[in-house]
Amino acid sequence: MAVSSMSRSTIGDFNKTNKMSGVPGSPTVTALVIAGGGAGARSSSGARGGGGGGAGGYIEKTGVLGRGSYPIEIGAGGTGSSSAANGAQGGNSTFGFIVANGGGGGGYTNGVLGGSGGGGAHSFVDGLGIPLQGNNGGEGTINYGGGGGGGAGAVGQDSQVSPTYKAGDGGAGTASSITGSSVTRAAGGGGGANGGGMFRGNGGSSIGGDGGSTHEVVNATAGTANTGSGGGGGKDSGSTGGSGGSGVVILSIPTGTPVTFSVGVTQTSATVSGNNVFTVTAAGPTDTVTIG
Repeated sequence: MAVSSMSRSTIGDFNKTNKMSGVPGSPTVTALVIAGGGAGARSSSGARGGGGGGAGGYIEKTGVLGRGSYPIEIGAGGTGSSSAANGAQGGNSTFGFIVANGGGGGGYTNGVLGGSGGGGAHSFVDGLGIPLQGNNGGEGTINYGGGGGGGAGAVGQDSQVSPTYKAGDGGAGTASSITGSSVTRAAGGGGGANGGGMFRGNGGSSIGGDGGSTHEVVNATAGTANTGSGGGGGKDSGSTGGSGGSGVVILSIPTGTPVTFSVGVTQTSATVSGNNVFTVTAAGPTDTVTIG
């Protein structure tokens, strides 16, 4: 998804008090906010594979940011479960008033709505992605295979017969160069295969979790941590779906601007083209970052 300029909308405003008004000395900041990925669904007790989890919502914005303290939180990935239910949704990630929505869980029945939607189980529809954050999941249309979860860069694939008899692949993620090199994040999880010789769905962009497959003798895998990618759908006969990957917030702030994080934040920093780039991999609901 393309980088957008900041708007006057709620998710576009870093701070409602300053409203990006260009207070003298205010820095121009780029923020990449990615929510936790959804978990893949457990498969049914019959031959059906579960749907892959959707990627967490993906938002990248640049604008003038007033000096002050801002809430920051990293969404957890949805946890894979052995219960007969849809995959768990990922947690939201936030920076200021930017909120990226957690990825939708894969479908035990229908895929779940989220930043990107989860894939549907056999004969059930995909989960919808939230506009400007992600894409829809795939449908479990063919022979009991699950659909792939949606990714930030593409919809999840439907299960298919040709050219390969397989569950749906997860949707591709989206690349950003905010850290100085191009890195792809927020891909969908692959759908789980049925019990009749079907191949699993592959995770999107090699960071989404792969679906499980009895034919290939593999279980569903988790989405990659701190990419917000979805987990793979469980294979037939009640197998557990893969967990979603945790989210991340990355801030690019001009060097010389004071930046302080609260004690609960886990982050690393590097200097890239005259900016300090902070990669935040863990932060809870009471954590903050103070800029300026």
